[in-house]
Amino acid sequence: MKNNRWTYIWLLCALAFVMLPGCSRDPNVRKQKYFDSGQRYAEQKKYREAAIQFQNALQVDPRFADAHYQLAQCYLRMGIWTSAYQELVRTTDLQPDNLKAQLDLGNLLLAGRHFKEAQDRAQLIVQKDPSDVYGHILLANSYAGLGDTETALREMQNTIQMDPNRGDSYLNMGLLQMSAKQPAAAELSFKRAVEVDPKSLPAAMALGNFYQLQRRWPEAEQQFRRGVELDPKNVQWRGALVRLYLAEGQRAQAEQFLQETKHALPDNSEAYRMLGDMYLAGGELDKALAEYGSLYREHPSDFQVKKNYAQILILRGRLDEATKVNDEALKASPRDADALINRAQILVRQGKANDAIPLLEGVLKSEPDNALAHYHLGLAFNALGNLSRAESEWRDAARLRPDLTAAQMALAAVALRKGDADLLEKVAEALLATQPGSPDGYTLRAAVRFSRRDPAGGEADLKKAIELAPQSPVGYTKLGEYRLAQKKYAEAEKLFEQALERNPSYAEALQQLMAFHVGQKQPAKAMARVNAQISRVPNNSTYYLMLGLLYFQTRDLDKAESAFLRALELDKNNLDAFIALGQVQIARGSVDKAVETYQRSIQVNPRDIRSYMLLADLEGSRGNWQKAQDLYQKVLQIVPDHPIAANNLAYSMLEHGGNTDVALSLAQRARQGLPETPSAADTLAWAYYNKGAYGLAVDLLLDAVKKAPQNATYPYHLGLAYQKMNNRAQAKLYLERALNADPRSSRADEIRRALAELAN
Repeated sequence: MKNNRWTYIWLLCALAFVMLPGCSRDPNVRKQKYFDSGQRYAEQKKYREAAIQFQNALQVDPRFADAHYQLAQCYLRMGIWTSAYQELVRTTDLQPDNLKAQLDLGNLLLAGRHFKEAQDRAQLIVQKDPSDVYGHILLANSYAGLGDTETALREMQNTIQMDPNRGDSYLNMGLLQMSAKQPAAAELSFKRAVEVDPKSLPAAMALGNFYQLQRRWPEAEQQFRRGVELDPKNVQWRGALVRLYLAEGQRAQAEQFLQETKHALPDNSEAYRMLGDMYLAGGELDKALAEYGSLYREHPSDFQVKKNYAQILILRGRLDEATKVNDEALKASPRDADALINRAQILVRQGKANDAIPLLEGVLKSEPDNALAHYHLGLAFNALGNLSRAESEWRDAARLRPDLTAAQMALAAVALRKGDADLLEKVAEALLATQPGSPDGYTLRAAVRFSRRDPAGGEADLKKAIELAPQSPVGYTKLGEYRLAQKKYAEAEKLFEQALERNPSYAEALQQLMAFHVGQKQPAKAMARVNAQISRVPNNSTYYLMLGLLYFQTRDLDKAESAFLRALELDKNNLDAFIALGQVQIARGSVDKAVETYQRSIQVNPRDIRSYMLLADLEGSRGNWQKAQDLYQKVLQIVPDHPIAANNLAYSMLEHGGNTDVALSLAQRARQGLPETPSAADTLAWAYYNKGAYGLAVDLLLDAVKKAPQNATYPYHLGLAYQKMNNRAQAKLYLERALNADPRSSRADEIRRALAELAN
């Protein structure tokens, strides 16, 4: 019996051992285990970790609808919109009756301005559940998006009648009434939303924002202060009050309130960062740097402080310090998208855009909807001269986050460079839609209207920009430019002065004033005005650059050089000052110093091609053709399609025994980029000449001679080409023309020998 007993126990253990792995291989058990783990992470707001677990569940069962839906929720909270959309579509395909998923999908479509598709989802919801209030709200909003305001308001009114005690229904009604330009009705709806649900933050905030939009400052302040008193730890109320102060132009009061907030909520990261964030958003980088430097010391373990501080250091050009701080953030979280984007920014500013691109593409592989990564990837491609790819990335960034001003402004710069009024208008309208209280959209739309010969509309937009941001110098400056175009000089001058009163460091306004006085043949007045502004802002590098340019124009080279050197002391990255300093040194005959200046400029700005080009031309003029060729090649490494560099390199190679096939390829590239430029035609012709294709050379040279009849080189080359074709009369004609154009040229003796050969 004893042996039988042990045999029985052994069999039980063996059976259990066999069965346990069988349980772990049960797909239903495995997927549920991953799903439950994902739910726990989601409850802790660890959405990235939760998403991984839901993805694991879907690897076990791709048709696990609940996992698709929860994964979509994670993506929504992380702002990964495309992936959220895909998961919601999959959820509703598997569970058409999942009305929560249908609603989420409809609202996502609505946010993406796909109004008809959002309407289809809303109608499906209300057909399946006519009492679903949120389905009716979605339906009303989709009608509004499609421009059917009357039906939208009627649908919203019916929704309120279904359940008159829901505050969010009144809130949505108020928003629709605002878009329909019914402010009185909207105010009643917002007030009713607050009455029905006094604890609703969105309703109370909407009422305060309504008062602010109506410029009813005391009522708005009362609403926001009431919110702070009721919920002193809620930073949203504090943020709303600060935005109100800024809109009123009460910056000092906003600053004081945020100092108080730091003391009131010393352990709330979002609260104690608000002052530094206000400085950063307002462009007060020195104050932002000092504030975040203090926070970095006081809160050494605050991850967000590290990332923000690194970003400000990057903006101030303190890249070594930024690297140190950002590396600390990456050590704590090696896959953090913001820290990786910071690292990429540092690399781009160090002239290592090629190294930044894989970092940013890695971020986008895991977060394809990261608008900031798209924006900085655009900057990296722009630094490499890949303008089409840069524009594509900026378009993606603006599509994903229409409120990302930096991306919109980058696209605006593209539009202005290309003269693309349609793109500029699209950017302006996006800014007006997402930031109606900002002047940027109005100033850009004004440019569109001026270009389309609508001066009244353009002027109205600029006046609106000034009304919205009376403390900003931008609107005054742009309106001043328009007044200059109208030849209303006194008004223009007054507007530029008003801009500088608002912001003494706003260089564009001073530039316009300086150009105005110079245009009026009053260089002394221009110089006095720049000096006066320097006395107000003594550490502005751009102002010393302006002063130096004025001295250079009046041929006071000593003072010009001193001004440019001072500009570089204040900002070692001021490339314009480097270039201007080199030009002064050349004018003074100090060519060696100019070479050193351009070399320093290249070290500081290794991705900017201007110094390479200037130095190459300088070396070429000194007979250092090998150095010149090396510099042109570096330009082409940075900007492969740069036509002038390709042209100059090709010509130098042809003149100094370089590879003729390579020179021909470069010359063809240059001609493609400069189709109307005679020098590009001449270089390509000279390449054909060296390849023995004299007929092709003649056609190009005839074009070059016609466009630049005073140039001696083009008829010289044309004469030689005709000589090779045994057309002696034409050869003699153009060689004599070349000699007469410049009888003292270095090639005069060669031309005389060629003419002598023709005479024999």
